[in-house]
Amino acid sequence: MKKSLTRIRSSHVGRLPPPKGWEDMPARLANSEITDPRIITAQVTPAIEETVKRQVGIGIDCIGDGEFWTSRSLAHYTAHLTGVEARAVAPDEPPTTRHSTRERDEFPDFYADCDRAGTLFLVPGEKPMPPVTVRVIARGPVRSRGPEAINRQLEAFTAAIERSGTAVEEAFVPVLAPGWLDHFIFNEYYKTEEEFLFALADALSVEYRAVVAAGFILQIDDPGLADWWDMLKPEPTVDAYRRFAQRRIDAVNRALAGIPEERVRYHLCWGSWHGPHTHDLPLEHIIDLILEVKARTYSFEAANVRHEHEWRVWQSAKLSPGKMLMPGVVSHATNLVEHPQLVADRIQRYAQIVGRENVIAGTDCGLGGRVHADLVWAKLRTLVEGARLASQSLWS
Repeated sequence: MKKSLTRIRSSHVGRLPPPKGWEDMPARLANSEITDPRIITAQVTPAIEETVKRQVGIGIDCIGDGEFWTSRSLAHYTAHLTGVEARAVAPDEPPTTRHSTRERDEFPDFYADCDRAGTLFLVPGEKPMPPVTVRVIARGPVRSRGPEAINRQLEAFTAAIERSGTAVEEAFVPVLAPGWLDHFIFNEYYKTEEEFLFALADALSVEYRAVVAAGFILQIDDPGLADWWDMLKPEPTVDAYRRFAQRRIDAVNRALAGIPEERVRYHLCWGSWHGPHTHDLPLEHIIDLILEVKARTYSFEAANVRHEHEWRVWQSAKLSPGKMLMPGVVSHATNLVEHPQLVADRIQRYAQIVGRENVIAGTDCGLGGRVHADLVWAKLRTLVEGARLASQSLWS
């Protein structure tokens, strides 16, 4: 990613609301219901084009395609991977790891109410999520089916940028990390966890390379590095969890082998759901592992009320020369639209620690679906305005 050499640059983490009239498009893309190039050209590319124009119009420097293609469905996984199938969830097992957490045990009524309403985000107007009745499993060798599925996304994004007629300086595409996929794909084939993680890494590496080859910044989405902590029962020691996390860092780096670091940014968060987050692992316990990832830029939560205080951790972290931070300075976890001066204050806090040229203004997590669409765009506007105010102070 480009450095902030003359002003604070801005980006976001990926997920945006689809334009009006295309609300059902992301689910259809994720479920591989839309694969015909003619339909993509006629229906999908115009929606992404509108999303591109809106980001550029607001002033976002490094834009995304809205992340309309990503889902946690069997159809999505089988379009990308071999060896994956589904079976009915047994009475004594959760369909995904996020359905069984220590935080759920502490707040059973809160999460039961969320489950009954079919939501983890409590967004006005959202469609309830249907109950998960199947468990996705690895039953055979997990391998990439090749770059065809990811190339549909990349080609549509490229076409949308060209059709938009806007000047796009940088654009990024998020792809999941191995240690995030195993939240939703359970191993019933490999002898060890490490074998499974490395198989996922080798499969994902095909898509990582396709993103970079297409000219985009590759964003590795890895909430699992932090939020696996609350999904392990009984609670592990910090040392044991660090060994668990190290395997996931090794898997990411295996998948990134040979990709230039300047083309990569690494995003982690503690999950995007609107819950208590009282069981989030403190950043201090894994920050050194995060910095092992072979990426130029590190994106993380820095705005929500559970993690804003952790800016102090970066005072003692050793950021290598040439590396950059993309702290979230607006949050997906509140309907309140941050004041631009608050955003500027957050940016300046990090600029004072690592240098203004090494800070990109970002979001805590993807905003689409996590807050109302009206608020997504308001938050991105305040992000850009906050970056402008911070730049005035930092370059005055």
